[in-house]
Amino acid sequence: MPLIEIACFDVKSALIASEAGADRIELCDNADVGGTTPPLEWLYVTQGVVKCPVNVMIRPRGGNFVYTNSEFDAMKNAVQGLKSSRMVDGFVFGVLHDTQTIDIERTTELVNLADPLPCTFHRAFDEAKDLPQALEDVISCGIKTILTSGGASTASQGTVRLAQLAKNAGDRIVIMPGGGVRSSNIDSLEKETRAGIYHSSALLDTDTLANAQEIKNLRARLHQEP
Repeated sequence: MPLIEIACFDVKSALIASEAGADRIELCDNADVGGTTPPLEWLYVTQGVVKCPVNVMIRPRGGNFVYTNSEFDAMKNAVQGLKSSRMVDGFVFGVLHDTQTIDIERTTELVNLADPLPCTFHRAFDEAKDLPQALEDVISCGIKTILTSGGASTASQGTVRLAQLAKNAGDRIVIMPGGGVRSSNIDSLEKETRAGIYHSSALLDTDTLANAQEIKNLRARLHQEP
């Protein structure tokens, strides 16, 4: 049965998502820049209260995904520190070269630091100039999941590419559609892509917190009988 991952930009959203039935949470700070590494203190609050796995964003700043040496050192330190806290279930990050290709060396280094916790390559993937090649590059790094809109602005606009990526990926890596995923379109996305997990912030209109009813609706639409 397909799963729902909810992107949560504060502790309260994480608690709401857990109670509403999220299968996994992506915890990050600074929604206005698309997410950055959250404070360790947030995990002390969610520990033992959130009932589903919590993956943590590793991103030192907003903007592009080409990092300086000092920024990459901060990412490595964050992975090591959060892993040693034993309060996270996985990591989410993405590293590119300025040529719009996957930085295989740095991505692999982060994966190795995170081991045995699983890692997701986030929507930095959609900025790669050659998505089929980027898929192979990410797979070679030991990443378990790719969060992607198929190179489009939203998953709904990228369904054809998402379906092709999922076909090319086979059982080598999980393709997780994300970007504008809501209860109003998740059933059509599932029909077109046949993905096993979907990513949504569950924010509606002017919401700043995850919307509990929207999460329940996402689950209901995804799990409805054909």
